[in-house]
Amino acid sequence: MRHRSSAWLLAAAMVGLTVYASLHPFSGWRLPAVPLSRLLLPPWSTYWTLFDLMANLVAYVPLGALLCVAQLREGASPSRAFAVAVAAGALLSWTMELLQNLLPARVPSIADLGLNTAGTLVGAALAVTARALGWVQRWEALRERWFHARGSGAALALLLLWPVGLLFPPSLPLGLGQVLPRINAALSSWLLDTPLEGWIEAPAEQLWVPLSPGGEVAAIALGLLAPVWVAYSVAHPGWRRLGLLLGAALLGFGATTLSTALNFGPEHALTWVTTPVMPGLVLALLLAAPLAWLPRRGAAGLGLMAITALLAMVNQAPADPYFAESLQAWEQGRFIRFHGLAQWVGWLWPYGALAYLLGRVAARRES
Repeated sequence: MRHRSSAWLLAAAMVGLTVYASLHPFSGWRLPAVPLSRLLLPPWSTYWTLFDLMANLVAYVPLGALLCVAQLREGASPSRAFAVAVAAGALLSWTMELLQNLLPARVPSIADLGLNTAGTLVGAALAVTARALGWVQRWEALRERWFHARGSGAALALLLLWPVGLLFPPSLPLGLGQVLPRINAALSSWLLDTPLEGWIEAPAEQLWVPLSPGGEVAAIALGLLAPVWVAYSVAHPGWRRLGLLLGAALLGFGATTLSTALNFGPEHALTWVTTPVMPGLVLALLLAAPLAWLPRRGAAGLGLMAITALLAMVNQAPADPYFAESLQAWEQGRFIRFHGLAQWVGWLWPYGALAYLLGRVAARRES
């Protein structure tokens, strides 16, 4: 039976992230006093930088590739997959430029539309080329050797998005999912001057208790174990899982190092490796390695417990001064759009993993 390609899930994630990047900061919506022709066809912008040009081109390349690959893996002809992918990317870009007319902080531009469409075209062309060279077929064979067909698409999408979430600097190494304090702050603000004011305590009013060194070690270990259990829940038991465990550790280390380098400069790339980091990583490896032969449903159950514990810890951990400084660098610097994409992935990834693992535990036919 042909399983649904993980490329569809990744493409959907790319669409959501593109919408966020294009319409950020989602404030000041108003109807512009411009002709309808201006709304339907964006003008030529006189303000641009080389970074903007490259970002608009490169940002749509993965979308075009994913949309094309997803269709190719479901039997579409290369020409049809290419045409549909390019048309979808162009339509998405045109819609974003149209909506940017309603935001005073955004400037729609026909150049952006052209660059986005070109990026989609490049991505789709790369996908068709990869198919012609046999790379897509080799990936399918590799996937079948390493993963069970059932549910592997969603798992692979989660695993590929995990390092993206790490690129937004978390308050604790590998500690994704710290969104509850912001939700509390938003709810508290919304309830001001209403009969429900004071029902939800704002984070600034809460008593933050820093994690002990042992607590940080445990949280870091849980942060690495979260994607490992997702991988174990769909990978074939044995040495392949050990390879995925080592790969997760290297990927997490590399993504966090890259995030630190982007914020503080290459000379400070390893400043995130504090005293609890290495013990936390080693603890995760020691816990997960002996369980590489665990049944998939058992791995999913352990994953549910690990991610729940991780969320409980990171949402009670206060932000340190370095974290606050990194937030300022991302929110005010040239990475503001990418900051939003990575931030949303980092916030939502653990909750998506929880939903996925819950489905694995509840599945009727599991080994």
